Amino acid sequence: MLSARCLKLAGLYLVLGMSLGIFMGVTQNFSLVPVHVHTNLLGWATLALAAVVFRLWPQTAVTRLAQIFFWIYNLCLPVAMVSLGLHLTQHDFVWLMPVVISAHLGVWLGAVLFVANLFWSIPANEEPSARKNTYGGGETFGPGTGGNREVSA
Repeated sequence: MLSARCLKLAGLYLVLGMSLGIFMGVTQNFSLVPVHVHTNLLGWATLALAAVVFRLWPQTAVTRLAQIFFWIYNLCLPVAMVSLGLHLTQHDFVWLMPVVISAHLGVWLGAVLFVANLFWSIPANEEPSARKNTYGGGETFGPGTGGNREVSA
């Protein structure tokens, strides 16, 4: 399931981004702040949000655009982060700038495909709560279904 793959990758980016932040704090070398920020926003936040969208609107997860988004985004993002990190720390790697730019353009293209998929797959008047959602053991959740569970303290 595409939402699960996105969420698992988002979790990896969360751990990587936080680890990089801790490393920078311990060493007091903050030259990789752009990589840290990009890893957390483009990796953790964006992929986690994509996972939620794919889960709430399952029709968006089964399109060809969704698959192309997933592969372009997730092939380009690690290249973008590593090449940006090398560019920021190794000043004699001037040749890396085209790689940094190309990889970031690939990430951007993936985001454009994700948004195009949203416009293509979700009708203008559809709300996630207006659909029937089935999770786990076949229980139906949603307004008026009686399947909502309340947790008491």
